[in-house]
Amino acid sequence: MSYKNYLMYAACLFEAIAAYGQDSTTWSLQQCIDYALTHNIQLKQNKITEEQGAVDLTQKKAELFPSLSFSTTQTVDYRPLQKTETNIVANGIANSSSNKRTENGSYGLNASWTVWNGGINRKNIQAQKLQNQISALTTQTTANTIQVQIAQYYVQILYSKDALKVDSFMLNTAQSQYDRGKEMYDQGQISKADLTQLESQAASAQYDCVSMQTQIADYKRQLKELLEITDESTFDVSGIGASDDATMQLIPNMNEVYQKALASRPEIQSSRLSIDAAALNIDIAKAGCYPSISLTAGIGDSHYSGSRESAGEQMRQNLSASAGVSLSIPIFDNKQNKTNVQKAKLSKQDSELQLQDQEKKLYSTVEEYWLNAYNNQQKYVAATSKVKSAQDSYNLLDEQLKNGLKNIVELMTGRDELLSAQQDRLQSKYNALLNIQLLKFYQGENINL
Repeated sequence: MSYKNYLMYAACLFEAIAAYGQDSTTWSLQQCIDYALTHNIQLKQNKITEEQGAVDLTQKKAELFPSLSFSTTQTVDYRPLQKTETNIVANGIANSSSNKRTENGSYGLNASWTVWNGGINRKNIQAQKLQNQISALTTQTTANTIQVQIAQYYVQILYSKDALKVDSFMLNTAQSQYDRGKEMYDQGQISKADLTQLESQAASAQYDCVSMQTQIADYKRQLKELLEITDESTFDVSGIGASDDATMQLIPNMNEVYQKALASRPEIQSSRLSIDAAALNIDIAKAGCYPSISLTAGIGDSHYSGSRESAGEQMRQNLSASAGVSLSIPIFDNKQNKTNVQKAKLSKQDSELQLQDQEKKLYSTVEEYWLNAYNNQQKYVAATSKVKSAQDSYNLLDEQLKNGLKNIVELMTGRDELLSAQQDRLQSKYNALLNIQLLKFYQGENINL
């Protein structure tokens, strides 16, 4: 493929990818966050778990009250070989009948109430309340994670867009140099090898533009996936217009961020509540060693078709009521209760270790953000100076090449140094902005790029 045809092909591909990313409506960072917090599937699932916990709490509260049930049994007996009267006991009363087919109906209304079982029912209510709080904190943790991911994708898109501008500028410069080189070759001022190098430089710059646009499209796709946007509408971000002052703003104190995060981050609060829940489970396990007292009461009635009395008279005579107290004392349960207590204690120790691990991870995360913010601010200052120096050097090399004082290799080396410096400057700029905002987010502020 000739260079001209290659450029035409690459330009068409570049325009197609660019068109894919264009949209008349752009999304701000806050719009992305608000949309995700409403539509993200994982968040919706977490909220369903919260609702299930509320239902479980209602059920556990209901266990404090008596239970009441009604039962009835209707039976038909058939004795085809019967020759004499048969005695049948129904509801404690003996009746005799010579009928081969008889009908029997019994009715019962029964109530039971656990008066005391070591406080297990009330402790179960407390445990469910703690679990519901943990579920709510889990939802908050998921929401925080999603916000951080959105910010990271958003910044990556912005960085890639600015990087594309740099690549496009370098492409225009390379194209101009190739056009100038072709004129110089026609005039016999440079060799065919030099012209080929200029051609290669322009082709490489074109490739960089197409590659960067492809990355932008892929980052947008990932952000749309996080927002649960599945239609074919185009998608773009609005940008932040970051200035040098925003990049070099004061970095929050690392220890202050960590202390505020310890007090407010939902994953830390969840771990602390897990310790409380584990302690409560120890009490519940110990309560299994205590006696339990229950009250029972019931009303029963029945009628039998083989009796001389009518069904109504039978039910009047057979009506009975009962009440009782049940006391259960665990004496030997194959160490079941003792095992439950030991497991509950081990679970509490595990929860305490999980809290320590969460605090360690939190400190490591805050420290990483702080170091990234500080280092990238320093890199930004150095890269800004380096860009100016590399730009001046490249301009001089370009002018010297036109006058035949420098060769193509030196020009391309200068181009690579300038491109590298510009990319480093952009990368350090957006990394500093992102990590400063994440530090603020961890100390309780909203992400605001």
